[in-house]
Amino acid sequence: AVDNATLTRFFTFHFILPFIILAMTMIHLLFLHQTGSNNPLGLNSNVDKIPFHPYFIYKDIIGFIILIWLLITFIWKFNYLLMDPENFIPANPLVTPVHIQPEWYFLFAYAI
Repeated sequence: AVDNATLTRFFTFHFILPFIILAMTMIHLLFLHQTGSNNPLGLNSNVDKIPFHPYFIYKDIIGFIILIWLLITFIWKFNYLLMDPENFIPANPLVTPVHIQPEWYFLFAYAI
């Protein structure tokens, strides 16, 4: 039977679990940063390594700027593309629409 104690434990588990996963990820990254990763042959491959800074940081910054620029351009040029067509119908306070439907991100709750 599901009672209050079970729900409390389940809620506590779901609250604590992300923090445990975050801590384990940080520990993993710490060990990976200290010792480095290993290849299947077990050989030292320091010759093939490229430093993260400045090469990859610059690449990531340029990629991020291009992505944001494309997103802003898409929003400015095609701003009506993602809107509901019913938003363009003039409002009439005397007539209720036949079918009122929430936005797509609320449809799961609307179907309950």
